[in-house]
Amino acid sequence: MKYCGQMPTSLLTDKKIRPIQFVKWDNARRDFARRDKDRALIEELKTSIRQKGLRKPILLGVSERYPTDVYVGDGHHRAVVLLELGVPSFPFHWYWIKAFGVRIEAEPFPYHLLGL
Repeated sequence: MKYCGQMPTSLLTDKKIRPIQFVKWDNARRDFARRDKDRALIEELKTSIRQKGLRKPILLGVSERYPTDVYVGDGHHRAVVLLELGVPSFPFHWYWIKAFGVRIEAEPFPYHLLGL
C-alpha cells in the first residue's frame, strides 16, 4: 500500500520542495497564467479545492543521488493552487528515484531530508 502523508504547504518553496518542471515556483505560476488551458485548470482546481479539499495527493520525488533534492513529480497545478489559497497542508505520496528505477514508497517520508 502506498504511503499517504500530510505535508505543510509552507514547504512548497524553491529551497525545500521544488517544482521539477520549472526553475522556481514563480516560473510555474507565470507559465500557467500564459496559457488558456492552464488558467482554466487552475480556476477549476481553486473551486474544487475550496469546496472539497484536495482529493488527489501530490506526488513528491526524491533522488537517491541527491537526497536533499525533494520535488513535486506530479501535481504542479494543484501545488500552485494550494499556495494561492493558503491551504495549510496537503496529502502526498512519495517515491525514490534509484539506479534501478522508481518505486512509490509504502514507508513514511524521510522528513530529515527537508532539514526538519
